[in-house]
Amino acid sequence: MEGKRAPRNRTLSLDEEERRLYMSRLLYPGAAMFSLAETVNRTICADLLDVMDKLPSSFVDLLFIDPPYNLDKNFHGMKFSKIGDDAYLEYLKSWLPRIIRSLKPNGSIYMCGDWKSSFCLYRAMKEFAVVRNRITWQREKGRGAEANWKNASEDIWFGTMGDDYYFDVDAVKQKRKVMAPYRKGGRPKDWEETEDGNFRLTCPSNFWDDISIPYWSMPENTDHPTQKPEKLIAKLVLASCPDGGIVLDPFLGSGTTSVVAKKLGRKFVGIEKQEEYCCWAEKRLASAENDKAIQGYSGGVFWERNTSKLQVAERRKERG
Repeated sequence: MEGKRAPRNRTLSLDEEERRLYMSRLLYPGAAMFSLAETVNRTICADLLDVMDKLPSSFVDLLFIDPPYNLDKNFHGMKFSKIGDDAYLEYLKSWLPRIIRSLKPNGSIYMCGDWKSSFCLYRAMKEFAVVRNRITWQREKGRGAEANWKNASEDIWFGTMGDDYYFDVDAVKQKRKVMAPYRKGGRPKDWEETEDGNFRLTCPSNFWDDISIPYWSMPENTDHPTQKPEKLIAKLVLASCPDGGIVLDPFLGSGTTSVVAKKLGRKFVGIEKQEEYCCWAEKRLASAENDKAIQGYSGGVFWERNTSKLQVAERRKERG
């Protein structure tokens, strides 16, 4: 699974001793229901279909769902095969209401997909929740296309259980460069003048063009074929889960959702049937004990791309 790495390659790896250690930290299902105490801040190694009815009811503030897209995909030996649209919709509906049972009445749900599966996600969510919005994020990675437009975006559908829900817009504002600064009375209007340039805090939109896909030199990178970036998850957590709240990811993969929740002072529950991925998640969670950094997020704001020097300056300012 893992070849020899280049010296500067920071992609996560495990030796056998680490694998045994992290396997011992996993929660495996038994016949009984899971209690809230044993579930929170744990990685559950199991198939979602086998354990979701054993979870407590109405205990989660935020449900993040990143299911297998309707594509032929090999997850290190576990294969998902493309099926028809109607069959994929029925697949979603077979487990979605059962996992939504874990949400609090004022909870929020986010579901991920690509352009092919997006309308199935909408139809499924609409049946069991209130659809609020569709986020489209720019995924600049992958091969080009010679006879079609290159796929460079994915969708995230946002829903709630009702009209009373948590959303903190101030926690997810973005710091953007001001290209045409406007002054009123000789002073900057709605923007800040700094030594590093002119910037404005803006409210988040439903199009995200500031996300970098994890790659080999980033410490968050793993060999998971569809890993979500920490920055992307951080936006959802900060917006839709209060401090100290609980985030549930029923398709945890390499652990990004749990790791981000931990870094941001939230509790987490992750479900993943691939044992190796669970161990990756546990190693990342261990690293998050001391390293709370999230690429692209510092000073309480999200920075647009290519502002790394400014982020460093901001972190230095925070440390005094």
